[in-house]
Amino acid sequence: MNLPPAIRILERGWLSSNSVLLLGPEDAALIDSGYATHAGQTLALVRAALDGRPLDLLLNTHLHSDHCGGNALLRAELGCEVAIPALEAAKVAAWDEDALSFRATGQQCPRFAFDATLAPGDSLVLAGLRWDVLAAPGHDPHALLFFCAQDGVLVAGDALWEDGFGVIFPELAGEPGFDEVGATLDLIAGLDARVLIPGHGAAFTDVAGALARARKRLDYLRADPLRNARNAVKVLLKFLLLERQAISLGALPALLASIPLVERVRQEQFGMPPEELARWAAGALVRAEAARVDEGMLRDV
Repeated sequence: MNLPPAIRILERGWLSSNSVLLLGPEDAALIDSGYATHAGQTLALVRAALDGRPLDLLLNTHLHSDHCGGNALLRAELGCEVAIPALEAAKVAAWDEDALSFRATGQQCPRFAFDATLAPGDSLVLAGLRWDVLAAPGHDPHALLFFCAQDGVLVAGDALWEDGFGVIFPELAGEPGFDEVGATLDLIAGLDARVLIPGHGAAFTDVAGALARARKRLDYLRADPLRNARNAVKVLLKFLLLERQAISLGALPALLASIPLVERVRQEQFGMPPEELARWAAGALVRAEAARVDEGMLRDV
């Protein structure tokens, strides 16, 4: 895989997004900072890679908690500036957790400040490479892509993985998302991306194959929106398991009911009591071999 030597990927598992470190002769930048519970690990990894150099800038592809949970610590400890998607600026300035996604998904994110904003059409020179900022709505309405045309490197966040993409959250809130995912996939297809760095999972070069799989999955979800809702509940529960490692089956109905997005989906799309939803969600993870039940506990595997 032909990544420029200035680009290093910090991959820590699915709880935290990948972080992309850009090390140039005169500057250093980091794209995405992972989840809050990994913030200390992220700081250690970045410090080791910097080897005494300062971190100048931290950028976010989007503001889901697993991509910006380390922002506060990195800014405090390394003194870097933080740049976020422009359309999220007012929410972050007011720290409106209802408008941001943290409260709705039952996830944590320490409050952070920002110094600059990024919008589609912007371009940046980081580590001696030019990066174009592109819109990537669908998984998140205000998500961004960072594309280095010179080397064909695309930092895609959760807009495209090697096998799929992130949950289409807008659809769960009664807003459009399926068409936006399709448009983002079309945008990526029109780029000469030779290496794609996803928000989760290893970087890959078969971008055409990933796009074909993503379009097939999008068609599957669009054919029955309840499939997107089911996927969202499974993903949010798996995230909680990754964070906690084990959850009592007896506590699971109340825990899921405390997550506003899950409770909305339960009432509006599933139409089942909390206990039934908890049984279904736990069973779905077990069937997918993403969890196991042991002594009354749902455990991560």
